[in-house]
Amino acid sequence: MKIYLLNPPYIVDGRELPKFHRCTRWQGIVSRGGTYWYPIWLSYAAGVIESKGHNVRLVDAPALNWNMGDLIEDFKDFNPDIFVIETNFASLENDIKISKELKDISGSLSIMVGPATSQFSDKILDGGVDVVAKFEFDFTINDVVEAIENGEGLEGVRGISYMKNDMIMDNPERDYITSEELDQIPFVSRVYKEHLSVDDYLLSHTLHPMVQIFTGRGCPNHCTFCSWPKTLMGREYRIRSVENILDEFEYVSNELPEVNEIFIEDDTFTIDENRIKDFCIQIKERNLDMNWSCNSRVSLSYDTMKLMKEAGCRLLDVGFESGDERILKNIKKGITTEDSRRFMKDAKRADLLILGDFVFGLPGETKESAERTIQFVKEIKPNIVQFAVATPIPGTEFYDWIIENNYCLVNDLGESIDENGFQKCIISYPDFTKEDIEAYVDKALKTYYLSASYVPIALNTILRKNGLHELKSMIGSSKILLNYLNR
Repeated sequence: MKIYLLNPPYIVDGRELPKFHRCTRWQGIVSRGGTYWYPIWLSYAAGVIESKGHNVRLVDAPALNWNMGDLIEDFKDFNPDIFVIETNFASLENDIKISKELKDISGSLSIMVGPATSQFSDKILDGGVDVVAKFEFDFTINDVVEAIENGEGLEGVRGISYMKNDMIMDNPERDYITSEELDQIPFVSRVYKEHLSVDDYLLSHTLHPMVQIFTGRGCPNHCTFCSWPKTLMGREYRIRSVENILDEFEYVSNELPEVNEIFIEDDTFTIDENRIKDFCIQIKERNLDMNWSCNSRVSLSYDTMKLMKEAGCRLLDVGFESGDERILKNIKKGITTEDSRRFMKDAKRADLLILGDFVFGLPGETKESAERTIQFVKEIKPNIVQFAVATPIPGTEFYDWIIENNYCLVNDLGESIDENGFQKCIISYPDFTKEDIEAYVDKALKTYYLSASYVPIALNTILRKNGLHELKSMIGSSKILLNYLNR
């Protein structure tokens, strides 16, 4: 069968927003620093479906700067039996509309995927979508395809909701993908090579070009604001074998030689230090000369960081979230500021770059706590820092708390991004308003990046291995950031 997988355009006032990405941990945005993710979840699904012998076309319309005319022309040319559209909370209304338009053109079966489907399946189906595939959807989509191809009904496909005789049918949930199944999924980097252009994608904290992969899924931590464990991939951490991961590293090295870095997107890649040590030892045994980076928690030990550096690790992306102890406790982060100080000291000793992630507007935030965060960031001095406004995402504990206390200013998460696709604040507290939250994001960015104290941090980043690439990434991100600050 012919399957069309689509990251659709995002249309505001009749114009398509470039580089609007849906598959990040946030609700769907245009990045302030130029970041643009691969459609990583769709890509994994494409690999599974293609491996079963189906004809697959994977289209990332924002990456291609396509408008609806471009999309419709390509869609008609391919003439799919089934099409799959990825959605997110901010883009849901837009994506339902596009799905209906494509269905009206073709009569093809429509499937919608992404975090919002686990929360709003009835709304999506009422909007004209045929099938909703909830949570992890790699194998679920393939099960739908095979049921249709074999002339069977959808009653036996777990993990979906669908319309039948004008009634919504909710099938039993599908179990999350196992570690063994993760090893069976084709390398996502192979899908990138065959369907996409690596030059179209950028993480502002990595060397360009890069690829993003998962080595495992699920997160056992309980941060109250985090969406994916509740809306997409669950709490249990399931992992690929070290051998399978390193086989993909070798594939990237051999088949995508232009790639300068692999970023490991697992929320909890560093949670098992014995696995990390085995991973690093085997990298060295295979003589793999590849830059790689990953997400990390501050619990990581110095000895493991040192080994990671020796095995080619360049950067750790770390969720510090706040410099205030009370905020960290409120969001169930499971760390203290002292943990973060120790971690930063060890990371610098291991010569690893650090991207620090911080959020303003989490439960209990005040002007005093926000100031403490700004001072804390200046104290620990990450090489790169990201500041975000707290956004309540349906399914999370933070969202429930916001709604129960009437702190949310909108009914539609589409209003959580502005006319340019940038994140904007949609919550307000009695003593810390929407305007305060947004002002502190801008203040923190300016205080950190536009001060003389950042100069030695920037020089430290540039005067190292891959310094030219580091400089290029820094210049590109700086231009976009300055445009944002001058908006």
